[in-house]
Amino acid sequence: MILLKPLRRPLATLLFIASCVLSTGALAQNSPQSTVTTEQVQAELMAHAPDGVDPGKTVWVGLQLRHQPDWHTYWKNSGDSGLATSLSWTLPAGVLAGDIAWPLPVKIPIGNLANYGYDNTVLLPVPLTITPDFKPSVLKPELEVKLQASWLVCKLECVPQDGEFVLRIPVRGSTAMQGAAFDAAFRAQPQALSQAGSIAIEGQTLKVSVIGLPASLQGQTLDFFPETPEIIETAAQWTQHWQGAVWTAAVPIAKHRSGDPAVMPLVLAAKLGDERLGFITQAKVTGPWPVMAPISPAGATTQSPQPITGSGPANLPSSLWLALLGALLGGLILNLMPCVFPVLAIKVVGFARHGGHPRRQRVGGLAYSAGVVLSFVALGALMLVLRGAGAQLGWGFQLQSPAMVAALAVLFTVIGLNLAGVFEFGQFVPSRVALLEAKNPSINAFLSGILAVVIASPCTAPFMGASLGLALALPALQALAIFATLGLGMALPYLAASWSPALARKLPRPGAWMATFRHAMAFPMFATVVWLVWVLGQQSGINGAASLLALLLGLALLIWTLGLRGRSRVVMTTLGVAIFVLLMASIGQNVTKPLENTSNPAGTALWQPWTPGKVDQALARGAPVFVDFTAAWCVTCQYNKSTTLASTELLADFARKKVTLLRADWTRRDPAITAALAQLGRNGVPVYVLYQAGRAPVVLSEILSVAEVRSALATL
Repeated sequence: MILLKPLRRPLATLLFIASCVLSTGALAQNSPQSTVTTEQVQAELMAHAPDGVDPGKTVWVGLQLRHQPDWHTYWKNSGDSGLATSLSWTLPAGVLAGDIAWPLPVKIPIGNLANYGYDNTVLLPVPLTITPDFKPSVLKPELEVKLQASWLVCKLECVPQDGEFVLRIPVRGSTAMQGAAFDAAFRAQPQALSQAGSIAIEGQTLKVSVIGLPASLQGQTLDFFPETPEIIETAAQWTQHWQGAVWTAAVPIAKHRSGDPAVMPLVLAAKLGDERLGFITQAKVTGPWPVMAPISPAGATTQSPQPITGSGPANLPSSLWLALLGALLGGLILNLMPCVFPVLAIKVVGFARHGGHPRRQRVGGLAYSAGVVLSFVALGALMLVLRGAGAQLGWGFQLQSPAMVAALAVLFTVIGLNLAGVFEFGQFVPSRVALLEAKNPSINAFLSGILAVVIASPCTAPFMGASLGLALALPALQALAIFATLGLGMALPYLAASWSPALARKLPRPGAWMATFRHAMAFPMFATVVWLVWVLGQQSGINGAASLLALLLGLALLIWTLGLRGRSRVVMTTLGVAIFVLLMASIGQNVTKPLENTSNPAGTALWQPWTPGKVDQALARGAPVFVDFTAAWCVTCQYNKSTTLASTELLADFARKKVTLLRADWTRRDPAITAALAQLGRNGVPVYVLYQAGRAPVVLSEILSVAEVRSALATL
């Protein structure tokens, strides 16, 4: 519905003020360089341009990773666990980056699992195409290459790492000092075979046939690497044979595979003398894929009545309808989540204000619904685009950015000050704009719908998790339909109420009581700021939270001075601006500065921090595992943590069953946790999973109860 009269002024003004905090993000970044060194890896950005940088030529750049002994990173298909190295380039206009030319990997056994990756030293080369549109500076003729890289380095434990790199390549002359490293990487590339391979599905086995391999390899044992992840049992025993010039293999299919590809790129490798040779072929898959037993939200398995073929799941339409129903119910329940309360307060005021104007109620309800639905669609589209570009993101990803958390804290501080009567937006905007907003109150309702989605997005209500997880596996239009239905579910109560004459008659009439109610509604806004400051403290530490509080205090002082009248306004405003600028320059960078180390990131000694591979290690010892996927900005997560997961009875059950307790903290962006959630069919938190060797993972509900967890533990 419609916001209070003082809030009719543009919410765009709020967003503009909030955006000031975003400038601190740039101050928090470390200076880019060509080398980043950690305890496990030395990463260096290299270039190879022996003929200079001219249009039509290809320049090679690459990230070289030097691993400490026993540490490794991952290939494009990481195997049973792990995460491939990701490279994101920032290049001048006219320069285009290609894909990573992945060198041959090695198989890395880890207990009863196996991964594909690299140890010792590996260079990941990438071709840059120089087009005629590239125009280097006349005064400084060089090609500036910027790289944002992230990698997962593992031994027994795994450490997600990233780095920012910059390299300047002279346009004229030769850059070939790293030629030997690039030549070695080129020799390690698999060569394409002239003839395609084939795969026939026979029961639970892939029958692979490859022809066209060099005669010198016949009779030798080859290494086998499928580029498509989660299709085969990576660590299982498999057989291979030569039938003349044809190489064949029988490889077990994964029990819980990720898909049913019609074509699979395969890499084969063998050692010939001192050199390791690799070959790649595209193998067409024939025959129906075996029926899978998908994991349901409660952890049970169901059987599909029809075999799945290479064209995709046969039960997709019914799954889509169930996902849409789950999204609608999840959107409805989302209104009851605590993170939406500040917006509910504004909507209650709006209903009361226009209780005697049914038409205004209806128009406001439609405008608010449009803002909610379009915002959900836009947020979903942004997430799909970024994930398609290789970013590991999930629902609520925007609050993994300290800059966004700080901006929201600024936004709700300004709203709270306005509701408390410290200032009116009419003081800061031209009268024409104020008049336009007065004539079009539906604009305010639309903007309040956007605000509702911004603050509600960290929450995951019941029924939402499975629907959002499926959305990322569907075509774009079907995925966006799920996001739109989620928005419709959230807006539906307000839309129905705005069109209900019975409700309109029951609402109190506008009066003097609304001024008191308006002032009271400032406190939910300030409570939201307290929560956001706490979230930022989890991301940037106590210094970051204190710096944000100081900046908010300076902002409040500045806003107060702008509302003064007479000669004192100029003096006090000048002083307020000076104080705020001084605070931004001196402590602003602390807001987005990453938290260095935490002595106990998982919380208490009872809970251990989750890392990739730790679940498998515990299962290999015979211990069941319970994982809490959580985040500081997830209100539902914090509620469950302080109630159900703090229950003395439940903790005693965990100890009696000797359950290993792991906590995966997703407060800051973590590609490894994002990938683990995706494997469970989820893309947001909270998610609670009980693992037991030999059984499918049991995914519990988002609103966790002691009875539900104890019931799951009773099956151990």
